[in-house]
Amino acid sequence: MLTTFTLFVAILVVLYTMMSIKIVHQGYRYTIEHFGRFMRVAEPGFNFVPAFFYRVGRKINMMEQVLDIPGQEIITKDNAMVAVDGVVFFQVLEPAKAAYEVSDLYTAIMALSTTNLRTVMGSMDLDETLSKRDEINVRLLQVVDHATEAWGVKITRVELKDIRPPADIVNAMTRQMKAEREKRANILESEGLRASEILRAEGEKAAKILQAEGLREAAFREAEARERGAEAEAKATTLVSDAIAGGNAQAINYFIAQKYVEAVSQFATSPNAKTILFPVEATQLIGSLGGIGELAKAALGQDAEPPLELRSPAGRAGLPRTGRQEAAE
Repeated sequence: MLTTFTLFVAILVVLYTMMSIKIVHQGYRYTIEHFGRFMRVAEPGFNFVPAFFYRVGRKINMMEQVLDIPGQEIITKDNAMVAVDGVVFFQVLEPAKAAYEVSDLYTAIMALSTTNLRTVMGSMDLDETLSKRDEINVRLLQVVDHATEAWGVKITRVELKDIRPPADIVNAMTRQMKAEREKRANILESEGLRASEILRAEGEKAAKILQAEGLREAAFREAEARERGAEAEAKATTLVSDAIAGGNAQAINYFIAQKYVEAVSQFATSPNAKTILFPVEATQLIGSLGGIGELAKAALGQDAEPPLELRSPAGRAGLPRTGRQEAAE
């Protein structure tokens, strides 16, 4: 009888011990209640919770979780209807508050995210809702995270998955985008033509400036050449005048012969002249050339010699002799 009782007690102890042992998995926390009152939080691993006196109240998931925000239609500030859906990432930081401060944590977070999403997007225009997703996410995150702080929950991220405007608005936006792109293309084309005309005008301006500078340099060189020629001629005239003043009559012949040759050269360069008639005697020109030779010898310091008689048929034909020729003979 005693053995049977002892065996029965042993079995009861084993069963009680097995019922009191609680294994908490990693990533979870259990709340321990004593007759319905929260006492402590069971950490991951082996935990002894006396049965009948203590029990596990809530099993809290401490890992980061994702909660889908169902698609809903929102009216924007400019009375445009858009369909929006998103996701909320959250993590429980204080299991006791998450278990006892709110009755249904998931439903509360979903309702809070939905209402605040309507509030945030309802205060923005359609263009802002489409182009400022990051701003919407940040504003919604701040509002929801501040509201769930009392529940021991941290909202890590809020992301909008999709924003769907009505079909007619999408078509209007497509036409607007096309018109904007055509406008920018026309503006860029006009700016390119303008830049091309400016560059062409600047090139023509630079070419004209260089041409004018070249003409100015050429005129300067030509004037300088004429000045030097005039100086040389003046110097030659001075020498001839000095020679005449010194009693050298050959200088007059030099001067006359020079002008005579220049006049004859004008006849030779005429495009219409085929036959040239000289109304002067050839011996006068020869006498002038002889005077030029004597003047040149006098300038070089040599003794003046009489010019040689021109051996020409015209001279032998009995042309009149000059006084200088007779004196030379």
